[in-house]
Amino acid sequence: MILTVGSIALDTIETPHEKSEDVLGGSATYICGATAKLADTALIGIVGTDFPDRYSQLFVDWGVDTEGLEVAGGSTFRWSGRYHSDMIHRDTLSTELGVFETFNPVIPDSKKKAEYIALGNIHPDLQHSILDQVEKPKWVVADTMKLWIDIARDSLDRLISRVDAIVVNDEEARDLTGEISLTSAAAVLLEKGPSAVIVKRGEHGASLHMGEDLFYSPAFPLHKVFDTTGAGDTFLGGLIGWVAKKDSADPETLKEGIHVGSCLASFTVESFGVQSLNMANSDGINKRLEVLRGLTEVPEIVL
Repeated sequence: MILTVGSIALDTIETPHEKSEDVLGGSATYICGATAKLADTALIGIVGTDFPDRYSQLFVDWGVDTEGLEVAGGSTFRWSGRYHSDMIHRDTLSTELGVFETFNPVIPDSKKKAEYIALGNIHPDLQHSILDQVEKPKWVVADTMKLWIDIARDSLDRLISRVDAIVVNDEEARDLTGEISLTSAAAVLLEKGPSAVIVKRGEHGASLHMGEDLFYSPAFPLHKVFDTTGAGDTFLGGLIGWVAKKDSADPETLKEGIHVGSCLASFTVESFGVQSLNMANSDGINKRLEVLRGLTEVPEIVL
């Protein structure tokens, strides 16, 4: 089972072409949307009494165990953002933490022996509290963001030393290490304790760093990107979902997992929220995986 911990939000998203309100979002949401396609998933999170029933039902429809989903008196975490024309950079317009401000994740006894842990992008102190409650998981992967690098660096550094894999984007890797080269940055992060560092490179794909093992995966090529919110979370969900499905975290499995994560993220960016990801079926996913694999295959070259 994959234990997924993170935020659950209602987002208002503006792109150069459209705006949508009360979109189901949050790191835990996108991770679960991916992991549930691959392995048993349990959710730890919090929402307010205003959280729509249709969204609660969606987690159930995915097959996610929601025993650890707390409904507290108050408002659900809300975020509003506006994307620039490149659909990469964005401005946060408002953040209303609601019940998430006092979130104190408690893992039900039945979930404390979960074998795989996905720590979505939340304060590293909360990520630590999850690790303090679980019993000897096989593999733990964590996500983070620039905000925690700026305001909770000590806690984040300690977290990196406690997990098996850390997922960061290119900017975060450089901020965490002071290195310009992402290969050098990953090497510095590996020295902090994890066995794997995965660097997300947006439209340029992702790279896996495991000592002498180095792997680059392209992003799935799309003609149109609709909304990039949650793409990184979906990527992480696909990665750990594949690790759990294969019950292995060796380099070859992680390489495959990065392909799976990239593929599932390509569905997320085709719609607001999880709409396209929710509709993705095995046939569609397998077709995209085949395209991804073909992008990097070449005949043997001999000079």
